[in-house]
Amino acid sequence: MSELRRDPTLGYWTIMASERGWRPAEYTSKKIAEEQRECPFCEGKESMTTSEIFAIRKPGSQPNAPGWEVRSIMSKIPILKDVTGGDWQESMGHGVYDVREGIGRHEVVVETPQHHQDLDNFSLEHIQKVIKAYAERIRAAEKNSTFEYALLFKNHGLVSGAARDVIRHSRSQLIALPIIPKRIREQLAMTKNYYERRERCLFCDILRKESTEGSRIVVQNDSFFAYCPFASRSPFEISIFPKKHTADFTAMEELLYPDLAWILKQCLVRLRNLLDDPPYNLILNTAPFRHKKQKTYWKTIEQDYHWSWQITPRLTMNAGFEWGTGIHINPTPPEEAAALLREASGDE
Repeated sequence: MSELRRDPTLGYWTIMASERGWRPAEYTSKKIAEEQRECPFCEGKESMTTSEIFAIRKPGSQPNAPGWEVRSIMSKIPILKDVTGGDWQESMGHGVYDVREGIGRHEVVVETPQHHQDLDNFSLEHIQKVIKAYAERIRAAEKNSTFEYALLFKNHGLVSGAARDVIRHSRSQLIALPIIPKRIREQLAMTKNYYERRERCLFCDILRKESTEGSRIVVQNDSFFAYCPFASRSPFEISIFPKKHTADFTAMEELLYPDLAWILKQCLVRLRNLLDDPPYNLILNTAPFRHKKQKTYWKTIEQDYHWSWQITPRLTMNAGFEWGTGIHINPTPPEEAAALLREASGDE
């Protein structure tokens, strides 16, 4: 029988349609065909992109030239306009409508100089360098007091991002915003409310529950915990949390990078081996910036929020019911998904 489940961190509902009984082989995904156009993100093609603003490089190599290992550049087609040093209009009103100028920052973190590679087949040492680049770029965005939140995400596969974005070169995007997105505000409100009532972090309680129950665990090590969320909206969705309570991703000590690199790779390799390299979105959930001058400040955020990674395979399509209700239908309950992922090979 189907089951309605409520997510305690955002309040949304998901229908677990277990009677549909979808198996991994029933999830088919479109593959990216070999592209004909030249890839601007490969080593040696640096002149095809905007100038680099950050890079992890081999000793002796020069900016905007070969020799880099991870490289961050501004997007050529930014979603938001960078306002560093410029004037901008903070807010406008048109009757009942609120409008703000489309300011922010839109960076692309090119994760490797090699084409047709991705996080799941990087070496652990290289994944650590990617993690370091992520942290450095978020810290750089935080220095601008205009920005309130930075979203770091990765689109993998044909249906995970923009329809015309067909270059298969491993990269992530960082978009710094002058607002805190509604979804983040809702989660912050839920976790703050839970903390005020129970004086405990909601996410820490979830991790304790998942660790005790065990049926939704995918993999773990000394520092991190990966599991399929109780009310997963997508089949085989995975959340990765640090076991030590921390609100900000950038506050993580570098000595934990190897453990994070290992668990990220384990999750992505298992998804690839089980589901034949499915498209997915990898999203970092971390606390908003807390500039002193901002009015939107959570006094208990250091205690009530817990950063995490979210891996959402794009295996099903939303239709009328989902759009009309906001309720997702998941044909593979997280207990079954986690069991299959535990059985899947974690080896390349």
